[in-house]
Amino acid sequence: MGERTVFYKVSKEDEYLFQGKRKRLVDQLRTKGITNADVLKAIETIPRHLFFDQSTARPAMLEHAYSDKALPIGAGQTISHPFTVAFQTEKLELKAGDKVLEIGTGCGYQTAMLAEMGAKVFSIERQKSLYDKTKLFLPYLGYRSVRFFYGDGYKGLPQHAPFDKIVVTAGAPYIPNDLLVQLKVGGILVIPVGEGEQQEMNVLKKTSEQSFEKQVIGKFKFVPFLQNKA
Repeated sequence: MGERTVFYKVSKEDEYLFQGKRKRLVDQLRTKGITNADVLKAIETIPRHLFFDQSTARPAMLEHAYSDKALPIGAGQTISHPFTVAFQTEKLELKAGDKVLEIGTGCGYQTAMLAEMGAKVFSIERQKSLYDKTKLFLPYLGYRSVRFFYGDGYKGLPQHAPFDKIVVTAGAPYIPNDLLVQLKVGGILVIPVGEGEQQEMNVLKKTSEQSFEKQVIGKFKFVPFLQNKA
């Protein structure tokens, strides 16, 4: 038999505790410069304590779930700092109904943020174990409109392009041209770029079919954006 995915259920008492922790996390993110009310509301709503590798380190994960820390989710990957997730989401300038391509589904926390804010999400993951878990887990939480894809994020999803927004949740050595092509004119791409231990957050707005405005804002630490072998 294959591996069975089990999702936690928490008591009402625990849930009240987690709600308080989320409120405190939102206050912390405000002090760090996150101002978008919809982003902060999503952070306060989404149960981050459920997004970890539930087969192993549950007590430790629950203890630190609402700290501003990156934590392991399995397959050598991490769930990003809440500040990083909030920062990238804020820079997307999301509107309800935006068609968003997410590169790197991971455990689905960033995916849930996008869906919670009303985006139509298309999400790609190259780690099969994470893809298999997350495509079941997010509908379990109620995010049933997200479309999941197993594949190479460097190639994007040309069959579903163009996209209003694209977000990359791993550190890329360069900006893939396929992603630039799949972005609508007027659309925004948010991608961390760099090959060292830290990357610089690049925010690109497509001003015409051939031109972009780019901002480089701050240093962050991501797992590497890997390309599937042919």
